[in-house]
Amino acid sequence: MAAVPDIRKRCIIWLGRPGHHERDVVAAAGWELRVVEDAGGARIGLRGGDLVAALVDLRDADPAWLVTMRELLSRHPDLPLVALTGHRHAGAPAPENCLLELQEPLALEQIQRLQRIVEGDQVPSPGTHGDCLIGASPALLQVRASLNKFAPVELPVLVTGETGTGKELAARALHDLSPRRHGPFVAINCGALPPNLVQAELFGHERGAFTGASGRRIGLFESADGGTVFLDEVGDLPLDAQTNLLRVLQEGTLERIGSRQSIRVDVRVVAATHVDLEDAVAQGRFRQDLFYRLDVLRLHMPPLRDRGDDVELLARHFLAQFREQHRVRARGFDATARRQLHGHRWPGNVRELLNRVRRAAVVCESELIDAASLQLQDATVGESDGLGRLRVHAEREAILTTLRDTGFNVSECARRLRVSRVTVYRLCKKHQLELEALRT
Repeated sequence: MAAVPDIRKRCIIWLGRPGHHERDVVAAAGWELRVVEDAGGARIGLRGGDLVAALVDLRDADPAWLVTMRELLSRHPDLPLVALTGHRHAGAPAPENCLLELQEPLALEQIQRLQRIVEGDQVPSPGTHGDCLIGASPALLQVRASLNKFAPVELPVLVTGETGTGKELAARALHDLSPRRHGPFVAINCGALPPNLVQAELFGHERGAFTGASGRRIGLFESADGGTVFLDEVGDLPLDAQTNLLRVLQEGTLERIGSRQSIRVDVRVVAATHVDLEDAVAQGRFRQDLFYRLDVLRLHMPPLRDRGDDVELLARHFLAQFREQHRVRARGFDATARRQLHGHRWPGNVRELLNRVRRAAVVCESELIDAASLQLQDATVGESDGLGRLRVHAEREAILTTLRDTGFNVSECARRLRVSRVTVYRLCKKHQLELEALRT
C-alpha cells in the first residue's frame, strides 16, 4: 500500500506586500504564501490540520491600514502572529501578541525559527540534510522550494547536475521531508555495480539461481520496502536491468533471479545522473520508456559557480567543521583567499571546495588561510591533480590504460585517476574513445 501523506501544509498569510526575494525565501522554507494587501475585505480561512501563521508587514504601513489589519486579526486570536520590520525607519510597533519580530532582509533562518516556535520542530528542514544545501543564493532557494514541493508527492524524481553538487544529499532530503521518512533510505551507485551482478544486487536471487548463489538473497529494492530507493548514475544501468526497473515503476512488482513469483514492493524511486539521458536514449543506451517514467519531477542541482556568495558561506562552514574535529590554527580566510574562492570555476563543485578547505586548514601556518594555502592556481588550468600534470600526448594513453585495467568501469577509472566521472567522459570524447565499442 502506498504511503499516505501525513505532513501538514504550512501557510503564511502575508499582510502587506512581499518582494520577490521574500517570496523565494518563504517558498524555500516550505511554506505556501497568501498575500493580503487590503485587510479590509479579507477573510482568513483556517483548515483543520494545516499550520497557518500571519505575518504583519510593518514596513511603510500607514495608520489607516494598521487599524484595519488589527480588526482582521482580532477575529482570529489563536492565529500565530509575527511581524516584519524594516531598517529604514522605526515604523509601527509590533502587535502585543506577536510571537516573533523579524528584520529585513528576510532570511531563510528566520522562517525556520518561526516554524520551530509554532510547531515545535516536528517537521524536518532540508537545511539539516547536507552541506550542499547551505547558502542563500537564488539558485539554492529554488532547490529548497522544489524539495518541499516534491517531497510529499508519491512520484519519481530525477536529480540532475554535475558531479559534486550534492545529488545524493538532495535525495536524502526528499526522503526525510516525505511521508516515507520513517522507512529505509537505500542508496545505490549503479556505476559501481559489476555488470554481471547488477540484477542480483537490485532485485535479489534464489538459491542455485546461478553459480555461487548458495542461498536466497534479498535485493536492494526489497530491503527498501516502505521507503525510498536512490539510484545514483542511473544511466550506467545495463539494458536488461533497465527493463526490470521499468516493471518496478509500472507495476510495483519484481522477481528474484531464479524465481517466477512476483513480489510486490512499495518504494519511491529517486534517480540521479550527470549525463544527458536524452542523448543516451537517442544513442540506444537508455530505454526511452524508462526515461519518461523516471523524469516525472526533475530537480536540478546548480553548480557551485552559479551560487554566488554561497561559496564563501560553505567554505567557512567546512572550516568550522574541520576545526571541531582537528586542532588547526586556521580560523578564517584572508582577502586573497576570498578572492580566489569567488573567482575559481569549481569543476568539482561542493566536493572540491570541501577538500580544498581541509587541505588549506592543515598546511596554513597562520590564523587566516591565504590564497597560497588554497592552491587554486593550478586548479584553474587543469581539472585534477592526477591528470593535470600529464601532457596532452600522454592523456589518451593514461585514460585508455586505466579503463582497460578497470574493465571499462567509469566510476573505478575516475577513482584511480583522482578525477570526476564527468572528466572521464569528457576525455573519452576528446580522444575519440567509444566506451561501448571498447567494452565489446
